[in-house]
Amino acid sequence: MKIILLIIEIISAVSLIIAVLLHSAKGEGLGGIGGQAKLFNTQRDMESGLQKTTSILAIIFIISAGLLGVFY
Repeated sequence: MKIILLIIEIISAVSLIIAVLLHSAKGEGLGGIGGQAKLFNTQRDMESGLQKTTSILAIIFIISAGLLGVFY
C-alpha cells in the first residue's frame, strides 16, 4: 500500500509541475513551444481545461500526501 501511495504521489507531483508550467501568464507560456497552445480553439478553452486538470492533480497530490503522513 505504501509503494502504491508513493507512486501516485510522485506521478501526481510531476504532472502537477507540468500542468502549472503549461499555464500562460500573459503569452502562451510553455504551451507555445511545439504548438500546444493552438490545440484548443481559444485561449479561454485552453486555460479552462488546464485549470480543471491542475485542480484535480492538486487534490490527488494533497490526498496522497495526507494519507502517507497519517498512515506511514
